Amino acid sequence: MAADTTPTSSKNISVTLQIWRQAAADQPGKFVEYKATNCNPNMSFLEMLDVVNDDLERRGEDPIAFAHDCREGICGTCSLVIDGKPHGPHEGIASCQTYMRSFEDGAVITVEPYRAKPFPVIKDLITDRSAFDKIQQAGGFISIRTGAAQDANALPIPKQDADLAMDAAACIGCGACVAACKNASAMLFVSAKVSQFALLPQGQPERDTRVLNMVAKMDELGFGNCTNQYECSAACPKLISHDFIGRMNRDYIAATFRAACKDKAAGADGGA
Repeated sequence: MAADTTPTSSKNISVTLQIWRQAAADQPGKFVEYKATNCNPNMSFLEMLDVVNDDLERRGEDPIAFAHDCREGICGTCSLVIDGKPHGPHEGIASCQTYMRSFEDGAVITVEPYRAKPFPVIKDLITDRSAFDKIQQAGGFISIRTGAAQDANALPIPKQDADLAMDAAACIGCGACVAACKNASAMLFVSAKVSQFALLPQGQPERDTRVLNMVAKMDELGFGNCTNQYECSAACPKLISHDFIGRMNRDYIAATFRAACKDKAAGADGGA
């Protein structure tokens, strides 16, 4: 996993924040300026927002709403666009792993929510990313009884396939790929969730229906098309490769062909 390798510093810094404030999805929003003064450079970006919120609450003002959970780069909840880049200035890390030492003293930092039609704003910096859950529910599962799994050595899997499946499974569903894409495409997310199963024997029974259903649900929810500019993989905090998109496209074409053949055969049997 990548990390913020910016050198540590003992000098506290002050920054100006331009933060998107929006009371609700059906309300207009705007950028509001806040000062974050005397920040320890080794505090995380979210800790800095905590300090700003503490000050707002002391003054009787509404704190800035932002999402967070593990603060360890695992859950993907802390999805912010910082200075125009999902998760901030570094590669391979989430917003919660971005530290204030990444910014110059006196810097003006713009913070806003993910901008995508399928991710409507709930409040301020929080967006509704339940569209990803719906895509998962469309096919991101296996029918194998996982509570009665075979011994690992009983089902040999080539190391290359196992490694690729683990790489795909590293996706935390944060939505950075969607926020970075000019078309709000979810292809990187969907391809990772499809590939993590398609590469393993346990995922074969639903292989065709999985890719067909998940892609159909992605389109239904209003995500855009991929134009192969790879902004998605560049913004991904887990460095998921865009190669998985090509892998999913091949699976989708093959599944579409097999489904058409089955329909044709079923039609022929019915006609007989």
